[in-house]
Amino acid sequence: MSSTSLSLKPRSILPGFGLSLGYTLAYLGLVVLAPLAALALAGGRLGLAGVWEIGIEPRVFAALRASFTLALVAAAVNVVFGAIVAWTLTRYDFPGRRLLDAAVDLPFALPTAVAGVALTAIYAPTGWIGRLVEPLGWKVAFTPAGVVVALVFVGLPFIVRTVQPVILDLEKDVEEASASLGATRVQTLARVVLPALLPALLTGFALAFARGVGEYGSVIFIAGNVPFVSEIAPLLIVVKLEEFNYEAATAVALWMLAIAFLILLAVNLIQSWSRRRFGK
Repeated sequence: MSSTSLSLKPRSILPGFGLSLGYTLAYLGLVVLAPLAALALAGGRLGLAGVWEIGIEPRVFAALRASFTLALVAAAVNVVFGAIVAWTLTRYDFPGRRLLDAAVDLPFALPTAVAGVALTAIYAPTGWIGRLVEPLGWKVAFTPAGVVVALVFVGLPFIVRTVQPVILDLEKDVEEASASLGATRVQTLARVVLPALLPALLTGFALAFARGVGEYGSVIFIAGNVPFVSEIAPLLIVVKLEEFNYEAATAVALWMLAIAFLILLAVNLIQSWSRRRFGK
Protein backbone atom coordinates (compact mmCIF):
# COMPACT_ATOMS: atom_id res chain seq x y z
CA MET A 1 0.00 0.00 0.00
CA SER A 2 2.73 2.39 0.93
CA SER A 3 4.83 1.49 -2.11
CA THR A 4 1.81 2.06 -4.38
CA SER A 5 1.05 5.42 -2.84
CA LEU A 6 4.68 6.42 -3.20
CA SER A 7 4.73 5.40 -6.83
CA LEU A 8 1.54 7.34 -7.53
CA LYS A 9 2.87 10.49 -5.88
CA PRO A 10 3.56 13.10 -8.57
CA ARG A 11 7.21 13.92 -9.02
CA SER A 12 8.50 17.44 -9.23
CA ILE A 13 10.29 18.46 -12.40
CA LEU A 14 13.12 19.90 -10.31
CA PRO A 15 14.31 17.42 -7.66
CA GLY A 16 15.76 18.23 -4.28
CA PHE A 17 12.74 19.36 -2.25
CA GLY A 18 14.03 17.81 0.96
CA LEU A 19 17.45 19.41 0.65
CA SER A 20 15.96 22.78 -0.36
CA LEU A 21 13.50 22.72 2.54
CA GLY A 22 16.26 21.84 5.01
CA TYR A 23 18.47 24.63 3.70
CA THR A 24 15.57 27.11 3.86
CA LEU A 25 14.69 26.24 7.45
CA ALA A 26 18.33 26.32 8.54
CA TYR A 27 19.01 29.63 6.82
CA LEU A 28 15.89 31.34 8.18
CA GLY A 29 16.55 29.93 11.62
CA LEU A 30 20.11 31.25 11.65
CA VAL A 31 19.46 34.65 10.07
CA VAL A 32 15.96 35.52 11.34
CA LEU A 33 14.78 33.31 14.18
CA ALA A 34 18.01 33.09 16.17
CA PRO A 35 18.39 36.89 16.68
CA LEU A 36 14.69 37.19 17.58
CA ALA A 37 15.00 34.31 20.02
CA ALA A 38 18.03 35.99 21.60
CA LEU A 39 16.03 39.20 21.95
CA ALA A 40 13.15 37.33 23.58
CA LEU A 41 15.51 35.56 25.99
CA ALA A 42 17.13 38.86 26.93
CA GLY A 43 13.71 40.35 27.60
CA GLY A 44 12.73 37.28 29.60
CA ARG A 45 15.08 38.38 32.36
CA LEU A 46 12.79 41.34 32.95
CA GLY A 47 9.64 39.30 32.93
CA LEU A 48 6.34 40.36 31.46
CA ALA A 49 5.75 42.81 34.31
CA GLY A 50 9.08 44.53 33.73
CA VAL A 51 8.59 44.79 29.96
CA TRP A 52 5.08 46.15 30.53
CA GLU A 53 6.26 48.78 33.04
CA ILE A 54 8.95 50.05 30.68
CA GLY A 55 6.51 50.13 27.75
CA ILE A 56 3.98 52.30 29.58
CA GLU A 57 6.57 54.84 30.71
CA PRO A 58 5.44 58.21 29.26
CA ARG A 59 8.56 58.79 27.17
CA VAL A 60 8.70 55.23 25.85
CA PHE A 61 4.99 55.18 25.07
CA ALA A 62 5.25 58.51 23.24
CA ALA A 63 8.21 57.26 21.17
CA LEU A 64 6.41 54.03 20.24
CA ARG A 65 3.27 55.93 19.33
CA ALA A 66 5.24 58.35 17.17
CA SER A 67 7.13 55.58 15.36
CA PHE A 68 4.11 53.47 14.47
CA THR A 69 1.65 56.29 13.83
CA LEU A 70 4.00 58.21 11.55
CA ALA A 71 5.09 55.03 9.75
CA LEU A 72 1.43 54.18 9.07
CA VAL A 73 0.74 57.70 7.80
CA ALA A 74 3.78 57.65 5.51
CA ALA A 75 2.89 54.20 4.16
CA ALA A 76 -0.68 55.33 3.46
CA VAL A 77 0.58 58.41 1.61
CA ASN A 78 2.93 56.25 -0.43
CA VAL A 79 0.12 53.86 -1.37
CA VAL A 80 -1.77 56.69 -3.06
CA PHE A 81 1.05 58.55 -4.73
CA GLY A 82 3.20 55.48 -5.32
CA ALA A 83 0.35 53.87 -7.24
CA ILE A 84 0.01 57.01 -9.36
CA VAL A 85 3.76 57.01 -10.06
CA ALA A 86 3.72 53.31 -10.96
CA TRP A 87 0.71 53.80 -13.26
CA THR A 88 2.33 56.78 -15.00
CA LEU A 89 5.65 55.03 -15.54
CA THR A 90 3.94 51.88 -16.83
CA ARG A 91 1.04 53.09 -18.94
CA TYR A 92 2.43 56.26 -20.53
CA ASP A 93 5.40 56.85 -22.79
CA PHE A 94 7.00 60.29 -22.50
CA PRO A 95 10.48 61.82 -22.74
CA GLY A 96 12.56 61.06 -19.68
CA ARG A 97 10.41 58.13 -18.55
CA ARG A 98 13.36 55.76 -18.19
CA LEU A 99 15.28 58.38 -16.23
CA LEU A 100 12.36 58.86 -13.82
CA ASP A 101 11.94 55.11 -13.53
CA ALA A 102 15.57 54.78 -12.50
CA ALA A 103 15.24 57.67 -10.04
CA VAL A 104 12.60 55.74 -8.11
CA ASP A 105 15.33 53.39 -6.87
CA LEU A 106 17.56 56.17 -5.52
CA PRO A 107 16.26 55.82 -1.92
CA PHE A 108 17.45 52.21 -2.06
CA ALA A 109 21.01 53.18 -3.00
CA LEU A 110 21.36 56.45 -1.10
CA PRO A 111 22.78 56.12 2.44
CA THR A 112 20.06 57.00 4.92
CA ALA A 113 22.24 59.53 6.73
CA VAL A 114 22.85 61.36 3.44
CA ALA A 115 19.12 61.34 2.76
CA GLY A 116 18.44 62.78 6.21
CA VAL A 117 20.95 65.60 5.75
CA ALA A 118 19.57 66.42 2.28
CA LEU A 119 15.96 66.46 3.46
CA THR A 120 16.86 68.63 6.44
CA ALA A 121 18.68 71.10 4.20
CA ILE A 122 15.61 71.36 1.96
CA TYR A 123 12.86 71.51 4.58
CA ALA A 124 14.66 73.51 7.30
CA PRO A 125 13.42 77.08 7.81
CA THR A 126 16.35 78.30 5.68
CA GLY A 127 15.97 75.58 3.04
CA TRP A 128 14.49 75.79 -0.45
CA ILE A 129 11.05 74.54 0.58
CA GLY A 130 11.18 75.46 4.25
CA ARG A 131 11.55 79.18 3.58
CA LEU A 132 8.51 79.07 1.28
CA VAL A 133 6.13 77.31 3.67
CA GLU A 134 7.27 78.94 6.90
CA PRO A 135 5.43 82.24 6.19
CA LEU A 136 2.27 80.16 5.84
CA GLY A 137 2.74 78.84 9.36
CA TRP A 138 3.90 75.41 8.23
CA LYS A 139 7.00 73.92 9.75
CA VAL A 140 8.31 70.64 8.38
CA ALA A 141 11.81 70.07 9.69
CA PHE A 142 12.19 69.22 13.39
CA THR A 143 8.52 68.23 13.68
CA PRO A 144 6.53 65.01 13.20
CA ALA A 145 5.80 66.22 9.67
CA GLY A 146 9.52 65.98 8.94
CA VAL A 147 9.50 62.36 10.08
CA VAL A 148 6.66 61.63 7.66
CA VAL A 149 8.56 63.29 4.82
CA ALA A 150 11.63 61.15 5.52
CA LEU A 151 9.57 57.95 5.72
CA VAL A 152 7.74 58.79 2.51
CA PHE A 153 11.10 59.26 0.81
CA VAL A 154 12.51 55.89 1.89
CA GLY A 155 9.24 53.98 1.42
CA LEU A 156 8.18 55.12 -2.06
CA PRO A 157 10.19 52.50 -4.02
CA PHE A 158 8.49 49.65 -2.16
CA ILE A 159 5.07 50.71 -3.45
CA VAL A 160 6.17 51.50 -6.99
CA ARG A 161 8.21 48.34 -7.55
CA THR A 162 5.49 46.14 -6.04
CA VAL A 163 2.64 47.60 -8.10
CA GLN A 164 4.44 47.99 -11.43
CA PRO A 165 4.48 44.27 -12.40
CA VAL A 166 0.76 43.97 -11.65
CA ILE A 167 -0.02 46.96 -13.85
CA LEU A 168 2.06 45.42 -16.63
CA ASP A 169 0.00 42.21 -16.38
CA LEU A 170 -3.28 44.14 -16.32
CA GLU A 171 -4.50 44.07 -19.91
CA LYS A 172 -5.92 47.27 -21.36
CA ASP A 173 -8.65 45.19 -22.97
CA VAL A 174 -10.30 44.81 -19.56
CA GLU A 175 -10.54 48.56 -19.14
CA GLU A 176 -11.80 49.00 -22.69
CA ALA A 177 -14.42 46.30 -22.14
CA SER A 178 -15.58 48.07 -19.00
CA ALA A 179 -15.89 51.35 -20.91
CA SER A 180 -17.75 49.66 -23.77
CA LEU A 181 -20.30 48.34 -21.28
CA GLY A 182 -21.09 51.88 -20.20
CA ALA A 183 -18.90 52.23 -17.11
CA THR A 184 -17.47 55.64 -16.35
CA ARG A 185 -13.78 56.18 -15.71
CA VAL A 186 -14.39 56.31 -11.97
CA GLN A 187 -16.39 53.06 -12.08
CA THR A 188 -13.68 51.37 -14.13
CA LEU A 189 -11.07 52.52 -11.67
CA ALA A 190 -13.06 51.43 -8.62
CA ARG A 191 -14.42 48.11 -9.93
CA VAL A 192 -11.77 46.90 -12.36
CA VAL A 193 -8.37 48.48 -11.74
CA LEU A 194 -8.24 48.88 -7.95
CA PRO A 195 -9.45 45.32 -7.13
CA ALA A 196 -6.68 43.97 -9.35
CA LEU A 197 -4.08 46.19 -7.68
CA LEU A 198 -5.28 45.77 -4.10
CA PRO A 199 -3.12 42.74 -3.12
CA ALA A 200 0.00 44.41 -4.53
CA LEU A 201 -0.88 47.70 -2.82
CA LEU A 202 -1.26 45.90 0.51
CA THR A 203 2.08 44.16 0.01
CA GLY A 204 3.78 47.46 -0.79
CA PHE A 205 2.06 49.07 2.20
CA ALA A 206 3.40 46.35 4.51
CA LEU A 207 6.93 46.71 3.11
CA ALA A 208 6.91 50.51 3.33
CA PHE A 209 5.48 50.38 6.86
CA ALA A 210 8.08 47.85 8.00
CA ARG A 211 10.87 49.97 6.55
CA GLY A 212 9.44 53.10 8.17
CA VAL A 213 9.14 51.61 11.65
CA GLY A 214 12.80 50.61 11.71
CA GLU A 215 14.16 53.67 9.88
CA TYR A 216 16.80 55.59 11.80
CA GLY A 217 19.42 57.38 9.71
CA SER A 218 17.19 59.56 7.56
CA VAL A 219 14.84 60.43 10.45
CA ILE A 220 17.10 61.60 13.24
CA PHE A 221 18.40 64.57 11.25
CA ILE A 222 15.03 65.99 10.22
CA ALA A 223 12.97 64.94 13.25
CA GLY A 224 14.57 67.20 15.83
CA ASN A 225 14.30 64.28 18.28
CA VAL A 226 12.21 66.18 20.83
CA PRO A 227 10.88 63.82 23.53
CA PHE A 228 7.09 63.45 23.50
CA VAL A 229 6.98 65.23 20.11
CA SER A 230 9.22 63.83 17.40
CA GLU A 231 11.40 61.26 19.17
CA ILE A 232 11.16 57.81 17.54
CA ALA A 233 11.56 54.44 19.21
CA PRO A 234 14.79 53.39 17.39
CA LEU A 235 16.46 56.57 18.64
CA LEU A 236 15.22 55.90 22.16
CA ILE A 237 16.78 52.43 22.00
CA VAL A 238 20.12 54.02 21.06
CA VAL A 239 19.75 56.47 23.94
CA LYS A 240 19.13 53.61 26.38
CA LEU A 241 22.17 51.76 25.05
CA GLU A 242 24.36 54.85 25.46
CA GLU A 243 23.16 55.00 29.06
CA PHE A 244 24.12 51.32 29.45
CA ASN A 245 20.50 50.58 30.27
CA TYR A 246 20.41 47.39 28.23
CA GLU A 247 17.28 46.05 29.90
CA ALA A 248 15.23 49.10 28.94
CA ALA A 249 16.60 49.01 25.38
CA THR A 250 15.63 45.36 25.11
CA ALA A 251 12.14 46.06 26.43
CA VAL A 252 11.56 48.84 23.89
CA ALA A 253 12.78 46.54 21.12
CA LEU A 254 10.38 43.82 22.27
CA TRP A 255 7.50 46.29 22.21
CA MET A 256 8.43 47.31 18.67
CA LEU A 257 8.68 43.68 17.59
CA ALA A 258 5.31 42.74 19.08
CA ILE A 259 3.40 45.75 17.69
CA ALA A 260 4.98 45.44 14.24
CA PHE A 261 4.17 41.73 14.13
CA LEU A 262 0.50 42.34 14.97
CA ILE A 263 0.13 45.10 12.38
CA LEU A 264 1.85 43.08 9.64
CA LEU A 265 -0.26 40.05 10.54
CA ALA A 266 -3.41 42.14 10.15
CA VAL A 267 -2.20 43.43 6.77
CA ASN A 268 -1.45 39.88 5.60
CA LEU A 269 -4.90 38.71 6.67
CA ILE A 270 -6.51 41.56 4.75
CA GLN A 271 -4.33 40.71 1.76
CA SER A 272 -5.43 37.05 1.87
CA TRP A 273 -9.06 38.14 2.08
CA SER A 274 -8.66 40.47 -0.91
CA ARG A 275 -7.14 37.68 -3.00
CA ARG A 276 -10.03 35.37 -2.18
CA ARG A 277 -12.58 38.16 -2.70
CA PHE A 278 -11.27 39.41 -6.04
CA GLY A 279 -9.62 36.25 -7.26
CA LYS A 280 -6.14 37.77 -7.62
